[in-house]
Amino acid sequence: MNKLKTYFTPPFPFKNKHISTIFPALFRKITGVNYQRVRINTPDEDFLDIDFSKTGSDSVLVILHGLEGNTKKAYIKGLARIMNSSGIDACALNLRGCSEEDNRKFYSYHSGKTEDLDLLINYLSDNYPYENIYMAGFSLGGNIVLKYAGEQAENINKKVKAAIGISVPCDLKATSYNFLKKDNFLYQYRFIRSLRKKALKKINSFPEYKHLEKKIKSARTFFDFDNLITAPFNGFEDAADYWKKCSSKQFISQIKIPTLLINALDDPFLTKESYPYEEASRNPVFRFETPPYGGHVGFINRWQINKNLWHEQRVLDFIKNAG
Repeated sequence: MNKLKTYFTPPFPFKNKHISTIFPALFRKITGVNYQRVRINTPDEDFLDIDFSKTGSDSVLVILHGLEGNTKKAYIKGLARIMNSSGIDACALNLRGCSEEDNRKFYSYHSGKTEDLDLLINYLSDNYPYENIYMAGFSLGGNIVLKYAGEQAENINKKVKAAIGISVPCDLKATSYNFLKKDNFLYQYRFIRSLRKKALKKINSFPEYKHLEKKIKSARTFFDFDNLITAPFNGFEDAADYWKKCSSKQFISQIKIPTLLINALDDPFLTKESYPYEEASRNPVFRFETPPYGGHVGFINRWQINKNLWHEQRVLDFIKNAG
């Protein structure tokens, strides 16, 4: 079993899964990260906005945010900061429609859209003097990273040396239905409200989809939204087909580069299906770490939450050992 022992104990209040999930999202502030934005044009006449935080290194960590996140989130800037402090560049990707400027297509990003990550990896490899490229993703972004590493397998760009997923919903169907629980109602409400708002704004630019307006306003769950928007506009039959094909769990066995997955056992978003013990046991390059606490992207090991947190140091240590 490629399961690692965890040396992580949070201060008492942060042993509550909801406090550890919500508190850093609301109150953590990261300074010392100065982004330089670069826009990449995509083959489908859209664009990606990426934010660099450079040190002049020959190594770079590509960072992907979670659902309805962006590169300004504290969890992204926190990871960029610790990389920079160790002499590693950071390249944070704003998924389509998340960079404060709407993308040009009616579709945007989703949990399995690995082609944009592939475009970025090859762009970095071809245009920058990086010898080592690492990838890390949080939540939805982590699912993309793991899926990409498995899809590419031995064909992955030779400069890509390691991958990390943090708080990853490896099984999208189980995770989506988990949000129907009473304890998770507010999380789902906030996500769906944001997704609805973006979709309704899109209709202003794409009036041919005006007929969807009423249904978009009526969407209340991930099933509703994915069935109506995510799946059909990204080539899937329905929400079930999208969840099945894009869940990263099934790709873990194919990963050929050193990979770390960190999923807290008390993560309120995840169910047992997102803890791939069996898959980890069958892949010698895959390491799976399950701290008892941490909630969802909330691995708080100190009261000074604006300083480096446990998972950020863990990612740095893994990258250094991966070479």
